[in-house]
Amino acid sequence: MNSQMLQADSPRTVRIELLALDLNTCTRCVGSLANIQQAVTLLQEVLAATGTTVSVVERLIASEEQAHQHQLVTSPTIRVNGRDIALETVESPCDACSDMCGCNGSVACRVWRYRGEEYTEAPVGMIVDAMLAAIYGDTSTVLATLQPYTGVPDNLKQFFASQQARAVFSESYADTTTATASGCCEVSAQATCCTAEEKVSCCGTATAAPTACGCQ
Repeated sequence: MNSQMLQADSPRTVRIELLALDLNTCTRCVGSLANIQQAVTLLQEVLAATGTTVSVVERLIASEEQAHQHQLVTSPTIRVNGRDIALETVESPCDACSDMCGCNGSVACRVWRYRGEEYTEAPVGMIVDAMLAAIYGDTSTVLATLQPYTGVPDNLKQFFASQQARAVFSESYADTTTATASGCCEVSAQATCCTAEEKVSCCGTATAAPTACGCQ
């Protein structure tokens, strides 16, 4: 059996990957995932007839490092067999992601252009076209527009930085609230109320002096 016959008999596979900043509240990301599932359902007969297997991977990008690792340029991104199904990067302000990071409307997420129209969720037809191209090996239109990756865009850097700052603030606030509720004063006051040698008698603990405010 020659190599051409082996290649012809090899099973077809379509790997659909969704890269997103959020999969709970962002309507663009959540809606695009729902449309991926709808596209797969619509092509079930084609997939069965051609012996094609499909896998759908949901990838939440939570940091600048992860964005760089997966070469994310905009969210959401859909790749079929490793190739972005959109031929260009177009964005518009995204209220959901801006609210999520406290960025005051400055986060922009992907807009999809398909057959002369713009969509804020990946159109089912665009996903179906990309899947059919992967099944039949027609990637010429995508190959012609591939661009080299130049790093994480400033838009995403701002999102991740704001997310991290909010997380640090929330953690710090939780620690302060816990310390105050346990019967001692705030952490900032504990740091300066007395010398290190006097900490036990000065600040005390909730168990040792449950009715006292430690630093006072």
